[in-house]
Amino acid sequence: MNESPLPEKAESEAKEPARAYAISQGSISLMEGAHARLVIERGRSAGKQFPLSEDESQIGRWDADGGIFPDVDLDADDPEAKVSRRHARIVRRNGQYLIEDLGSTNGTFINRGRRLLPGDRQPLRDGDEIIVGKTFLRFHVVKVV
Repeated sequence: MNESPLPEKAESEAKEPARAYAISQGSISLMEGAHARLVIERGRSAGKQFPLSEDESQIGRWDADGGIFPDVDLDADDPEAKVSRRHARIVRRNGQYLIEDLGSTNGTFINRGRRLLPGDRQPLRDGDEIIVGKTFLRFHVVKVV
């Protein structure tokens, strides 16, 4: 007999692991393992989401011949090929997000500010606009509940 003043919990009542949800225009979608996301803001792919689940995420265009497979593959969303194959990288360190241009041809811009120089890391905040080539993205930190 359990003499503890608290009732025992059944295994089915055990606490569930934290889950990340993306909230977009009133809809909620589960993003398992994601800590942030990028959303395309304009064009035919507007609303398309890219979950970021690693501490480093590459933004670029897929190129099987060159062995380039970015985490955020904008190949299908960039018909004019303005996004470089290895365009930019988002890094998460100690809860802070940084974006770095990787020497792209057409540049990386945050909130329509100056063009990032290759290797310079710019802090990112929830809601920041990122422009890579001619592709407009919105950065969001995913809330864990």
